[in-house]
Amino acid sequence: MSFRLRVCLLATLAGLCACASTPVQWPSPEGQPRLPPAREINPIARPDATRPVAIVGATLIDGRGGPPVRDAVVVVRGDRIVAAGARGATEVPAGAEIVRGAGLSVLPGLIDAHFHIDGDDGLPGLSLQRGVTSLREPGNWIEAYDAARKLGPVPRLFLAGPMLDGPDPAYPESAVIVRDAAEARWAVDRLVERGASAIKVYFRLPLGTVEAIAQAAHARGVIATAHLETVDAAAAIRAGLDGIEHITSLGTALVPPREAERYRQAVIARNEARVQGRYELFRGISLGAPRTSELLRLLATRGTFVTPTLAIFERRAGDEGATETHVRGFENMMRLTGAARRAGVRVVVGSHGEVPGAERGWAYQHEMELLVESGLSPMEVLVAGTAENARFFRVDDRLGSVEPGKLADLVLVEGDPLADIRAMRRVRRVMLNGRWVASPQGD
Repeated sequence: MSFRLRVCLLATLAGLCACASTPVQWPSPEGQPRLPPAREINPIARPDATRPVAIVGATLIDGRGGPPVRDAVVVVRGDRIVAAGARGATEVPAGAEIVRGAGLSVLPGLIDAHFHIDGDDGLPGLSLQRGVTSLREPGNWIEAYDAARKLGPVPRLFLAGPMLDGPDPAYPESAVIVRDAAEARWAVDRLVERGASAIKVYFRLPLGTVEAIAQAAHARGVIATAHLETVDAAAAIRAGLDGIEHITSLGTALVPPREAERYRQAVIARNEARVQGRYELFRGISLGAPRTSELLRLLATRGTFVTPTLAIFERRAGDEGATETHVRGFENMMRLTGAARRAGVRVVVGSHGEVPGAERGWAYQHEMELLVESGLSPMEVLVAGTAENARFFRVDDRLGSVEPGKLADLVLVEGDPLADIRAMRRVRRVMLNGRWVASPQGD
């Protein structure tokens, strides 16, 4: 469908939907708007509520960052967790389906903050089998998931709709072009009416338009996140962004202004300039520079979520075509990610869907491994992929942790991921909304 036809379709839908909304009035502790909970666009099948399920004997890692509970019991009735704790203190209901958890760890379902389907309709379902029970596609038409939903169970889908970009977009097939603040506000309204639970800004938009989009998104009760290349990250955060997609989005804020402007002009002139240019930019950053600590302090103070997506940028010595610039640039991306977390930045996990360094369906686990290599502890990574991502999605009232009252999205893995994060590849069972989904094939 052409962009012109899509605009006509959105305009038609606008006549059927109410465009007005009440702006959010009350501030959050970080000074940002307090937004209502997000909702997935796909209805999730409900289980039989007559017979509870009890997972007995597993190690409970509940997603909140506290000490694991060895020899735990987790009880599910219907779509809800009704009990979770040590075996001696948690009753197993009579007649419950017993799942033997010895040698296993039970965790909240994984949440993927940055997933791209890219025409692979089977990938969402495969990701569910690998433990990802919720995902967000930050930049594609919502109907791109129609075929995937017909193939079988898929994760909860929190979609952003197409990204908002400026003229000469890098990906015109998955973008809506906005040329000024008025068009930006119009586009935000249309996307939210179609089910978007977030709005993604792409890198050809100027700072003023980024600010207008953030304000419009907040007025409609959704977050604004961005992939930045030509806008300084610190300025964009102050303009109201809730999230930053890709660690590379921080690049121009971390180098001297002359170098940043050279990169910015190159990308404005040619979208593809960023592919090599981001490694050149990151090779030259200094973690000890005042501008780096100032940016990390701003991110932490504002509570901005950062989704590094390291796996899509991974270039190692010996990789085909990898130069010293690629290798050093990627090393600095990892070092910056670790420094960000140590500074208190809200780092979350996003897989990018498919990445060069992982087999199909394992990108999320590979990203977790890269985050550990970057200096995060396994516990920090598990929290980043569960409770912290639930906060980013604004669904932490019902997802992201294993505790009574939460929805029963669970994953059982063999071994102890706190000792070795690679245990997250040994998925044994996955529960979505209180129902077991098909077991994964192989490790």
